[in-house]
Amino acid sequence: MSTSTKYTAQDITVLEGLEPVRARPGMYIGGTGKAGLHHLLWEIVDNSVDEALNGHATTISVTLHKNGKTASVQDNGRGIPVDLHPTHKKPALELILTTLHAGGKFDQKVYATSGGLHGVGSSVVNALSSSLTARIRRGGKEYEQDYRRGKAVSELRTTGSSRLTGTRVTFTPDEDIFGPVQFDTEMVREALEVKSYLNKGMRIQFKDEASGTSFDYHHEGGLADFLSARLRKTERRNLCPESFIWEREFTGTMLRLQLALTWTDFPRESITCYVNGIHTSDGGTHEQGFREAITRALRNFIETHDLTPRGVSLTADDIREGVFGMLSIFIREPQFQGQTKDKLNNPEVKAQVESAVRPALEQWLHDHKSWGEMIVTRAVQAARARMASRAAANQVRRKSAVSHRLNLPGKLADCSSTDPSRSELFIVEGDSAGGSAKQGRDRTTQAILPLRGKVLNTEQASLAAVLKNQELSNIVQALGCGIGKDFNSARLRYERVILLMDADVDGHHIATLLLTFFYRYMPQLIEHGHIFLAQPPLYRIDVGKETYWASDDEEKEKILKRLPARYKPEISRFKGLGEMMPKTLFSTTLDPRRRRLLKVEVPEDKTFVTDQVINELMGKDAKARFHMIMDGAKDVEELDI
Repeated sequence: MSTSTKYTAQDITVLEGLEPVRARPGMYIGGTGKAGLHHLLWEIVDNSVDEALNGHATTISVTLHKNGKTASVQDNGRGIPVDLHPTHKKPALELILTTLHAGGKFDQKVYATSGGLHGVGSSVVNALSSSLTARIRRGGKEYEQDYRRGKAVSELRTTGSSRLTGTRVTFTPDEDIFGPVQFDTEMVREALEVKSYLNKGMRIQFKDEASGTSFDYHHEGGLADFLSARLRKTERRNLCPESFIWEREFTGTMLRLQLALTWTDFPRESITCYVNGIHTSDGGTHEQGFREAITRALRNFIETHDLTPRGVSLTADDIREGVFGMLSIFIREPQFQGQTKDKLNNPEVKAQVESAVRPALEQWLHDHKSWGEMIVTRAVQAARARMASRAAANQVRRKSAVSHRLNLPGKLADCSSTDPSRSELFIVEGDSAGGSAKQGRDRTTQAILPLRGKVLNTEQASLAAVLKNQELSNIVQALGCGIGKDFNSARLRYERVILLMDADVDGHHIATLLLTFFYRYMPQLIEHGHIFLAQPPLYRIDVGKETYWASDDEEKEKILKRLPARYKPEISRFKGLGEMMPKTLFSTTLDPRRRRLLKVEVPEDKTFVTDQVINELMGKDAKARFHMIMDGAKDVEELDI
């Protein structure tokens, strides 16, 4: 609360020189935490990078000194001017380091492109440093000047002669502003490596005196090398054999554009953008144009090659799911949002980036049609997952409004164990087989859920139909873990979910229908290894007092070949599981000590192939199935119908 009601001119405080920076450092560097501390280093490094961008420097050296509090940045550029300014009658170096909005980047005479535009970077660093020393090599001489908290404490002096050129700035951030100062070596190293990728051909040397480590970064491949390195580091799999790498020079506002782009198996998009070598963490107009270019290019590819999926509407997010891209542009007079340069605001850049990138990416997709089709499959898969998740969430919300308790289906014969790790659910084909399984099972750990006939084909049905289907609803209720975004493995009531079908064509078809449902709506069950296929016998072979079981014709023939010729085996073929006595069904198929189970798995590198196969086998378009039948008809010796 104010202690005085008077408010006159003498109450107005005028901060002169660099005093505003020290009074409100957050306005200039975003804060006084770790990010703000390192922002001082980036300001000085970016000045040297600007020299390299404009063709005046080739090497930048950054050193963290032994105390961990002091840093030096040196380049072999032209060197900051040291002659007297005609108006202010001070050396240009001192003017730049002690005055806000003083620099050579306000027009394109000295720098065609630069990361700095406000002329406050070097002076802000000086203002927030307890000490700063600038050493300039220029015009055959070497100069030096010292500063304390933004003010010159020595005259500009000549320290010797030099045939080299360049600038070296050594500074120690002020602990009165930042508290205990300690540069993060790994953060600095990673940032410098990124800058070397963004400016191909430029060499950046980094030395940490405290640890004695040093690095030399020099990447002729630019963004292409950067993309490959990031993919390796994040362990993301590139779905395309080659990435889309593109670069172009321009005249006008945008001078150069570089990009590297691919699609990965990651469930989100990852786009990183840079302007004049500066990372814009909050994006901006250039990133918006890049995103639109990706979306429109793939939509045009889909339309040109008639790849529009049936029953699925692709959104921009679906198309860009898995995108791993990097964009670097160099422009005149960038308009950043704030001194920390986290977001680009130039409105004209969005259209320029989109109009340049879209046709180039579209042509790349046409030139690599098989890769483009794989990317489309990736987008369709993302769309189906999104639609299924939304519908499942809506269904769960509707049910939650009625009841919060678990409603188990009436046909479920549950096990007595409440420990999911010991429990397993058999989904059985038909009431007859279900009856035998219920009588033969181990009631402690084995639950039985019989199904009535063939379940709904979830690949062809609408989401509403899937959620209303009684058989599929019974499965979801029995498992108790929810579906879509509401899936929670902690609520899964059974460690193993075993599909128990007849060992014939109809049984295989029902198993395929169920696997399609799990793959589309509860893929986590497959990913975590919960889904199994039981292998009931198709044949019983009695030889004297011995009995053998065969799951198919091939296994039957192998058994018969092993038998001595003098034996005449008696062979029985089961028409279905319902024919088996409960005891026989348990000993051949349910008993964990003797049964055979196949775990259902989808290898990571086969995800898209699996998606395509399911779509072809179970989707509405019968062309693929027709071709498969026609191509394989000649190889079929006997048809089981």
